[in-house]
Amino acid sequence: MPEKNVVSFTTMIDGYAKYGDMASARFLFDQAPNKDIVAWSALISGYAQNGQPNEAVKIFLEMSTRNVKPDEFIMVSLMSACSQVSCLQVAKWVDSYVSQSSIDVRQDHVHMALIEMNAKWGNMERATSLFDKMPKCDMISYCSMIQGLSVHGRGDQAVALFNKMLNEGLAPDEVAFTVILTACSRSGLVEEGWHFFESMRHKYHLTPSPDHYACMVDLLSRSGWLNAAYDLIQSMPVEPHAGAWGALLGACKLNGNIELGELVANRLFEIEPLNPGNYVLLSNIYAAADRWFDVSAVRDKMEEQGIKKIRGRSWISSKG
Repeated sequence: MPEKNVVSFTTMIDGYAKYGDMASARFLFDQAPNKDIVAWSALISGYAQNGQPNEAVKIFLEMSTRNVKPDEFIMVSLMSACSQVSCLQVAKWVDSYVSQSSIDVRQDHVHMALIEMNAKWGNMERATSLFDKMPKCDMISYCSMIQGLSVHGRGDQAVALFNKMLNEGLAPDEVAFTVILTACSRSGLVEEGWHFFESMRHKYHLTPSPDHYACMVDLLSRSGWLNAAYDLIQSMPVEPHAGAWGALLGACKLNGNIELGELVANRLFEIEPLNPGNYVLLSNIYAAADRWFDVSAVRDKMEEQGIKKIRGRSWISSKG
């Protein structure tokens, strides 16, 4: 049997990583007598793509101690990993490292990775600065920025950026509308959300998916428009999923709407009968109204079906 060389080792490492078997990929990596830049890249990108960002960062640091100079592909994988790690300081360190290296940050894939990483962890000034330097922005770059603004409570800026994208002649797709509707929901921008939802259907001739409807239901529910949210669910041409009903049930709890809460909860019991969260929400709606007999009935129903209450969730909603 011919002896494995660095190319064959790297090919197998990359194959295992793409298959999701990082244990085997790491075993082969450790067994390789020689490791070139492609082998390091395959392992780091494998960890980043398989939801193990901390391991990706560790491998990068190990690579650095061995004086292996990273290329732009490794840095893009590292930035992807940092987008998953809940540490802004690590992201800032990586940004500084890339900026001071010989890597050309003007390359689209490097520039975009920097934007996504900074937007993910709230360094919006840096993300905006990088975004503004892009010679030409596409749908992906706009959506990354809009999502970053949305996550960090800048709904008005997200809407303004979405409108700028439209003014530049980019036609939004289904994903872009999910991003902007989510932004409107998080910031309670009902008028803007309705506008985008209607334009999706009538101007861009896109059929809203259950996820788009769920975004609108969540927006209306968060803003206290419970009946409008219920009417929207009822008007859906497709079967609404549990996310839409769940958003409305949560709003019924916050607003103390018992009648609608019962209707929504009973629908959720049909869709996902074993989800304890729905029972707890309905129970808390009753408890807030001092309807203790109904609280007991919900608990009995759970016990009959063998459903256990979520640990840490109270039967009784706090008052005041």
